[in-house]
Amino acid sequence: MSDFASTEQRLAVTCRRYPGFPRRPGVLVRLIKHIHKLLHDEANLLLKPYGVNHPEYNLLMMLYGTASGTMSPSELADAAGEKSANITRLTNELSEKGLIARNASADDRRKVELSLTSQGQQLIESFLPDICKLLVRQGRHLTVSEQIQLEKLLKKFLGGLAD
Repeated sequence: MSDFASTEQRLAVTCRRYPGFPRRPGVLVRLIKHIHKLLHDEANLLLKPYGVNHPEYNLLMMLYGTASGTMSPSELADAAGEKSANITRLTNELSEKGLIARNASADDRRKVELSLTSQGQQLIESFLPDICKLLVRQGRHLTVSEQIQLEKLLKKFLGGLAD
């Protein structure tokens, strides 16, 4: 956390220079940014031997967690929190790796449906034990009740951003 101390010092200077600066929300946003970077970096390190990166992993997991097994590119973009241009690039990469397939929708041939290939399914199941260990390790400093509380608070924070 010493890495964040310099951020807090800069925020304190900002508050002194501009007294109306909302320090607490500023700290929260910076903490979330630092957390995101650390999580992203750790996931990339873990996933590298499997030949995928963290954004590709996110798309694969969105498809893996979908009951129907298929999603449109726009549904995948919404679920993964990615821009449509990035979804196109990522899905092209995953398709070239043989991990996802693009098919015309049975309901509307103009629509594209994305789904995991058997190779994609096998890859996910090969890295899930390591991902599970990573997630448990990342949450180890919080009790179960703290994790529940943090989840509720982050959902509330996210809901406020959508207003």
